[in-house]
Amino acid sequence: MSLNKKLSDALNEQINEEMWSSNLYLSMSIYFDKMGLSGCAHWMKKQAEEELGHAHKIIEWSVKRGGEPEVGQINVVPTGWGSPLEVFEHVYKHEVHVSESIDKLVNIASAEKDKATQDFLWGFVREQVEEEESAQKIIAKFKLMGEKNIVFLDMELGKR
Repeated sequence: MSLNKKLSDALNEQINEEMWSSNLYLSMSIYFDKMGLSGCAHWMKKQAEEELGHAHKIIEWSVKRGGEPEVGQINVVPTGWGSPLEVFEHVYKHEVHVSESIDKLVNIASAEKDKATQDFLWGFVREQVEEEESAQKIIAKFKLMGEKNIVFLDMELGKR
């Protein structure tokens, strides 16, 4: 079974979403590097690599299933935030957005009766649960430790 146009187009939208996410996290990494928080910067760089990897997986899937993968224009990402806590709050909100986007894809694959693509996408659904939880835990630690103790959390995030 080949991907139909509706599902192929939806996957292309997700490819761009993942690439934009990668750029977002890379921008956040730069923000942290400028602050001297190399652990936070490292965590964000890893996150950027992961998101780009997601785009590659979706492209590979689309090719395998006879889709028409395309990389569209990637919009500009923000370049500045308030506090480190605010950055991770933005990460959490963004991960919730990505979860919603993946859920819509699963719904489209279901409506199109493409069980193979549904199965492929469920891996992303499960990963998004982990992504949201990870961001929530970092936010909780920031709130618990306070800005004055950020160096300890920075060291922990650098171990990723």
